[in-house]
Amino acid sequence: MDGPGGTPPGPSPVRPEPNVTPDAAPPAVDPAAAQPLAMDSDAVPSPAVDSDAAPSPAVAVLPPELAGAARTLFGDRIELAAAYAELLATDGVLRGLIGPREAPRIWDRHLLNCAAVAERIPQGATVLDVGSGAGLPGLVLAIARPDLTVTLIEPLARRTSFLIEAVQHLGLAKMVRVFRGRADEAASGATGVGPLSGDVVTARAVAPLDRLSTWCLPLAVRGGRLIALKGASAADEVAEHAQTVARLGGGEPEVHRCGEGVIDPPTTVVEIVRERMVGPGRPKAAKRSGGGRSRRR
Repeated sequence: MDGPGGTPPGPSPVRPEPNVTPDAAPPAVDPAAAQPLAMDSDAVPSPAVDSDAAPSPAVAVLPPELAGAARTLFGDRIELAAAYAELLATDGVLRGLIGPREAPRIWDRHLLNCAAVAERIPQGATVLDVGSGAGLPGLVLAIARPDLTVTLIEPLARRTSFLIEAVQHLGLAKMVRVFRGRADEAASGATGVGPLSGDVVTARAVAPLDRLSTWCLPLAVRGGRLIALKGASAADEVAEHAQTVARLGGGEPEVHRCGEGVIDPPTTVVEIVRERMVGPGRPKAAKRSGGGRSRRR
């Protein structure tokens, strides 16, 4: 498994996915050409940005004490990570995707925390990020690992609008796509895009492990895995929901610490391999009428 790092900032030469449209001209965003893969008719425009009220980009500057960890995790794509940090701290705050108090902590609590998960992802994997929000961890993984192909799955229009613009702004349209919809819609192809599946499904602070497995495991190929970013309660969740995971076709959940020796504290993840393909339950048979069997004639 290769570590983070890769080519300099900008579009990365990876194999195109069927629904990925390459950038015709970077950073200049054409809203009509940058729609998500599934966009409902009730989509609302993103709030206008008031430059006078915009937070200062200075809050997103990489703290010197974190520079070593950032270089280890992002390699020579650290400038691209810095551009994303600035976008989160300014436009992300204005749109309500990142809380104002989070802006000074973007590097340690968000970017480095997410980038550390890259060590659990195989080379050249396809990654589906469920409940991507502002792009955490999916967009961070795409920055740290240019060998990955990433789909950001997010149901809310204002968030998908931000994600589309961020992907264009960072020059990542060749390796990252945005799907507007729920995880179950992505898995079933209910939006008309076609069922999505990936080698790795990621999720961060979305739901307890039982519900998370219900949503995410159907998106993983057989032998693929769910990697859920969790906190101190990870071991408790594994103990509580292991039986539910098994019923959904998942193997025994494992707790891993990512980024040990690089970030403090390390990132805690629960990893579940999809061992069996479990389909929807069979519908119950209709009850017979009170008259019993019909008499043969």
